[in-house]
Amino acid sequence: MATLSLQHPSERRRRLRIAALALLKYSLAILIAIVMIFPFFWMISTSFKPIKETRVYPPTLVPAEPVGFENYAAVLTRISFFSYVKNSVIVTGAITAGALFTSALAGYIFAKFNFRLRNLLFFLIVATMMVPFHVVLIPVFLIIRELGLYNTLLAVIVPGLVSPWGIFLMRQYMLNLSTEMLDAARVDGASELGIFLRIVLPISRPGLAAVGIFIFMYHWNDFLWPLVVLKDEPLRTLPLGLAVFSEGFGISRWNIVTAAAVMAVIPIFVVFAFAQRHFIEGITLGSSKG
Repeated sequence: MATLSLQHPSERRRRLRIAALALLKYSLAILIAIVMIFPFFWMISTSFKPIKETRVYPPTLVPAEPVGFENYAAVLTRISFFSYVKNSVIVTGAITAGALFTSALAGYIFAKFNFRLRNLLFFLIVATMMVPFHVVLIPVFLIIRELGLYNTLLAVIVPGLVSPWGIFLMRQYMLNLSTEMLDAARVDGASELGIFLRIVLPISRPGLAAVGIFIFMYHWNDFLWPLVVLKDEPLRTLPLGLAVFSEGFGISRWNIVTAAAVMAVIPIFVVFAFAQRHFIEGITLGSSKG
């Protein structure tokens, strides 16, 4: 009994330490979440404010006199918003679909086939991830111009159809696929293309979702490359259109500018909402093998 009574306080202290660490962990997570979410909250709040309320000090977190969707209607009447959205959907959709296919195909080859110089080629592909795009911007621009694609949406699409980062992540993910299952399909007479299309792609949906979300987000928000290769106003993507729009208003109409920004990020939230389960699973499984 004496031994039990001596151990009891130490056990209680241990549980208190665990509870304190858990409280600290969750408090830190909540703090980080607030810091990350606050800019979005501020953007949405400002988009519902009248112009006079965006200039008051101290600023108000919640609109005192909300104007409803008046600022959003102003965006639609002052710029070709839906034309910009259409161009961004075409560009981002084509790039995402093409990059997913090439990433999955190359990742499958590097993960499940043994051939000469495989490791060297994979190293060279991964090494290109270390080169900033600004370094190769001029050579890529010259190639696009020589191909006659300048000032077309294809000029934005073509360079993004292959993603070294996507190849890397899909290769890591496909290392987890069962080699025995693939061999069994070959024994049953399935072609390599059939195996890839009917077996590998369906069971790689989590990895494809993870890669797809990153590619979609990057190219939906891409500003520099479309700025370089697109000249005509009807071809502008959404980031280009919003940049010109914000330059025209500047700090004089932050309420309308933030309304346009809110409308621009909605597609990203929609895509992530539909693919978040596969996204988390793909990130987890893709990091389990090296």
